[in-house]
Amino acid sequence: HYTTDIRSREENKKIIESLYRLAVDLKKIRRLKEWVLFQDVAYVKETANILQEMGADKATVASILERWPEAILRSPAEINSQRELWQLVCQNEKQLIKLIEQFPESFFTTEFHENQKANILFFQELGLRNNIITRFLTSAPNIFYNPVEKNKHTIKTLQRSYLSLGGSDANMKIWILKLLSQNPFILLNTSTVVQENLEFLQKNDFTNDEVLQLLSKLKGFIFQLTPTSMQKSMLFSKNVFKCSDQELKHLVLRCPALLYYSVPILEERLEGLLKEGISIEQIRETPMVLELTPQIVQYRIKKLSALGYNIRSGTLETLNSTRKDFEVSFGKIQSKKERPMFNPVAPINAED
Repeated sequence: HYTTDIRSREENKKIIESLYRLAVDLKKIRRLKEWVLFQDVAYVKETANILQEMGADKATVASILERWPEAILRSPAEINSQRELWQLVCQNEKQLIKLIEQFPESFFTTEFHENQKANILFFQELGLRNNIITRFLTSAPNIFYNPVEKNKHTIKTLQRSYLSLGGSDANMKIWILKLLSQNPFILLNTSTVVQENLEFLQKNDFTNDEVLQLLSKLKGFIFQLTPTSMQKSMLFSKNVFKCSDQELKHLVLRCPALLYYSVPILEERLEGLLKEGISIEQIRETPMVLELTPQIVQYRIKKLSALGYNIRSGTLETLNSTRKDFEVSFGKIQSKKERPMFNPVAPINAED
């Protein structure tokens, strides 16, 4: 709402001079957010003073204003309100300044202040640790823009769903907190979406226990899907692997990516594996390999081939793993290959 027709206007000299004194790179602002420099009212000195009060040095102040120049359009009252709010979850002002420097947009979005405050207090009551809440404020700020009642309603729906699937009251709090920590964006969905997706899985013969397993494995991403997208992905996998409904269900439980990834992504990953000479049967035995991008697959096969390891004739277990696990497996194969055939500590027979 600050944007205006800047072509017919001149930059505000006061803003330019104030930013110049703070050693702010004006070229960066002109390139990215030029419209800020044309505003009639700005609080450059005041914003800089508040940041310096919190412990920011000159270089940090300049960095913040270059990355998010809109900060100077917030009144001192708005910034101080945000400061008090974020102090509810930050250990100290040193941590707060570090977060503002990394995520200025999240801090200086002040339009939803009351919602932010209500949601922070709600998450604290729910049992989320402050370090998790600060992570949400910076990486998923949108969830704080919701009215708190919407977030409460979604949480209640999740709690009801967990209990209806056979989860226990004793474990419910831990389950909810883990789900939220893994994927706070589930709060951006409506409770109807949550319900529809769970019903879809039940209609496809997943038992309540298996649905709970999938929810944990998918880290809440299941709530960003739709029954239609899941149906398409499952049908694609069923045709590719030529399997029965029961066999498909077991494949999905082993590799939830078959449910989560769209058909184009599954096609691309499948093609990448087939190009490397890997068979459908091998993929069916280790479906989790579809969680890897074609680039990662190519890189790992190249590394293994250099050691003379033929991925096409064996299992894909070595290929399929986290980056850390792959490096460990690769190291073992490498050391095995490099080990000398003779025993270096055996005595040498000398004629004399």
